[in-house]
Amino acid sequence: MPRAEHPITRKEISPNALKVLYRLNSAGYEAYLVGGCVRDIMLGQHPKDFDVVTDATPEQVQEQFRNCRLIGRRFRLAHIVFGREIIEVATFRGHHDSNENAADLGKQTEHGQLTRDNVFGTIDEDAQRRDFTINAMYYSVADYTVIDFAHGVQAIQRREIELIGDPETRYREDPVRMLRAVRFAAKLDMHITPRTGAPIPQLAGLLSNIPAARLFEEYLKLFLAGKAVKTFELLNHYRLFPLLFPCLDGVLNNPQGREMQLIEQVLINTDNRINNDMRVTPAFLLAAFLWYPLEERYQRLLTESGLQPHDAFNIAMSDALIEQTKRLMIPKRFSIAMREIWQLQWRLPRRFGRRAQTLFSHPRFRAAYDFMLLRAEIEGGEAHEVAQWWTDYQEASNEGRKKMANVGSRKPRRKRGPRRSNKVNNGDA
Repeated sequence: MPRAEHPITRKEISPNALKVLYRLNSAGYEAYLVGGCVRDIMLGQHPKDFDVVTDATPEQVQEQFRNCRLIGRRFRLAHIVFGREIIEVATFRGHHDSNENAADLGKQTEHGQLTRDNVFGTIDEDAQRRDFTINAMYYSVADYTVIDFAHGVQAIQRREIELIGDPETRYREDPVRMLRAVRFAAKLDMHITPRTGAPIPQLAGLLSNIPAARLFEEYLKLFLAGKAVKTFELLNHYRLFPLLFPCLDGVLNNPQGREMQLIEQVLINTDNRINNDMRVTPAFLLAAFLWYPLEERYQRLLTESGLQPHDAFNIAMSDALIEQTKRLMIPKRFSIAMREIWQLQWRLPRRFGRRAQTLFSHPRFRAAYDFMLLRAEIEGGEAHEVAQWWTDYQEASNEGRKKMANVGSRKPRRKRGPRRSNKVNNGDA
């Protein structure tokens, strides 16, 4: 597609990405923008990340840039660092074959999953190795053309998410492609074609072979892009959500249950915040997803073990996190925040006396208060009473807060009996 037939201009491209393209071209290498950045500009959107593909090997790319570092074992990549912006440069991927070099650089499991994929090839082979047709468009800064290998423009016009190649084979090569199909469909307001979507429910179990750290990165992309509600609907439709959150598998078929109501409401709130440029934390969403499984575990410990409530709650929190991190490797900075949000659900009802100001000054108070508001909408009762009290407390003056905190802290005085004399009579032994 020559320049006159597509909307991509250099004004839409990061200056740092242009530097990478120009330098690789001037060194005699082919270099193209590829994937999401090309797709987004074709859709009339403004991409945030720019990926480059080239016929230069990672080592040859590193020779051209002092600010380059090589990363990855499964996929060897070059990251060129410009302050806070990183331009990712990949070498054209080739086909796996039986020769000794390819056998060493590309390896598969018995399920067909690629564990190493450092077989290099041509741009034509690289296009065939791309996942979806909308991601197989290449932009050249040398002549300003776009090469559309897999009819990506037609897929954009039809609003279709379509895999390149045999869907079952491509999903087995990398099961995360099932999550990517859902993410792109939700993010771009497209639909997954029947051919691409049909194998997903049967192959969803392959996600259990994916490292938990990689699945956590996918969780962030799925739920923190402003399309969490639609994403959840698609994950549930294709039976992918239980592979990310096994503890919630039993509640997905009960839309009226409190678990589903909490999930849906927290997803709506998350989308609203992101789409209004407000801050969100992954910990809040995770805390909401796991709250009722945690509470169920807590009640079971109270009944079966005879533990004190405080001890049972701490053990239930640890159990919930341990089970979830088997599937999503939650970084410590988020798991600590989740614990604090949960602990404050326990402490917020105990709000009188000096405790009120102590809780109000807690760094995680606002997140815990927002969480209590969510619970109040669903549970009513005590949760509603506590949430309303803290709402009033925040709106009150300093003097008003002191009065509110003191109302429940005064204990009635015990009536004392007559004092006994401590004097000892002379006749007493």
